[in-house]
Amino acid sequence: MIPACASAFALSFLLATPGQTQPLSFDGSWKEQGFLRFTSNDYGQNGASLQVVSDGTVSLLWKAVPDALRGTRSATWTWAVAEGVPATDLRRKGGDDRNLAVYFAFTDAATAATANPNRATALLRDPNTRVLVYVWGDDDGRGTIQDSPYLPGLKTVVLRQAGTGQFAENVNLAADYARAFGGAPEVLMGVGISADSDDTDTKIRASITAPDLR
Repeated sequence: MIPACASAFALSFLLATPGQTQPLSFDGSWKEQGFLRFTSNDYGQNGASLQVVSDGTVSLLWKAVPDALRGTRSATWTWAVAEGVPATDLRRKGGDDRNLAVYFAFTDAATAATANPNRATALLRDPNTRVLVYVWGDDDGRGTIQDSPYLPGLKTVVLRQAGTGQFAENVNLAADYARAFGGAPEVLMGVGISADSDDTDTKIRASITAPDLR
């Protein structure tokens, strides 16, 4: 059983088009993608929010974005950390733990027409994919963009330094994409949530609301 985080969050809804609301809620449709074969986080999806426990483990919870939201250019969410990992260097492979990370995976229209958005691992490795990874971790300043030590198409954007607390976030995906990769994002294929404590062998207890995409 997943222990309750200190804070309870309100449900976020997604405005796909005027007059139409589509929540990207944690309704059980998000699926875990393991980075390592024998390690897994503990996720509790309750619609309004996601409860996360990572105890010396790492994995990614993934959801393909509905067609109506593939033109998303901004996102909001609230996240909280009751227990977290120490600051690590997120540029260093094998030593890059972080409390929480939110992935936004974009690709071009041609790739989007044929790629399977449910296969996160294949999509993230596709040479046409560009991913913004917003993290709560490291000790760099807010808004710092880092190269990922794993894949050339991933860029890390530091939102919060390592520590605990609760914060509301509002990110401009289009502006951050331009800073990270140049140009404008095309098609948003999927969103992922990750917690990573395997390198420091520590424990994370955290939660996050369903991201509101616009």
